[in-house]
Amino acid sequence: MGKASTGPTPGYLVWRLANKWRVAVDRALAPLGLTHAQYALVASLHGMQRGGERPSQRRLADHTGLEALYVSKLARALDSAGLIERTRDPRDPRAVQLALTEEGQTVTRQAIVVVQELLGQLLEPLGGLDTPRTRAFTDELTALLDVPLAPSPPHHERTRRATP
Repeated sequence: MGKASTGPTPGYLVWRLANKWRVAVDRALAPLGLTHAQYALVASLHGMQRGGERPSQRRLADHTGLEALYVSKLARALDSAGLIERTRDPRDPRAVQLALTEEGQTVTRQAIVVVQELLGQLLEPLGGLDTPRTRAFTDELTALLDVPLAPSPPHHERTRRATP
């Protein structure tokens, strides 16, 4: 057996950092009426629209890494708030396409500025947004995110292995 680590594990630190970031973004965006998850959707949609794309909810879910059902729930709330519009895809009646409204574009641009300022504060210990340490940190995070998750074994195999 290897030696037990005395400090926090990398997984714990990533979890803590993700939670710290989520809380900070939620607080910073509250005056704009957005949550962190809603921001992830509208900011991604903003970038995709700038690239000429009108994505489906499924495509946006894949892009953000959020579950499709959660994206659907968020999209309904953002539609009700007048920030996005949801329309049926003429090529696939089962698919729903998303686009920012004019108000949604305005709020999203404001939110992007707020989040960029927040990111600058968070990355200050690494020297700021555009430094070699921050680029190296980003590369490390990207490497970790690029590793695919192994599929979970079926439930009956997990319980069979757990019992001797």
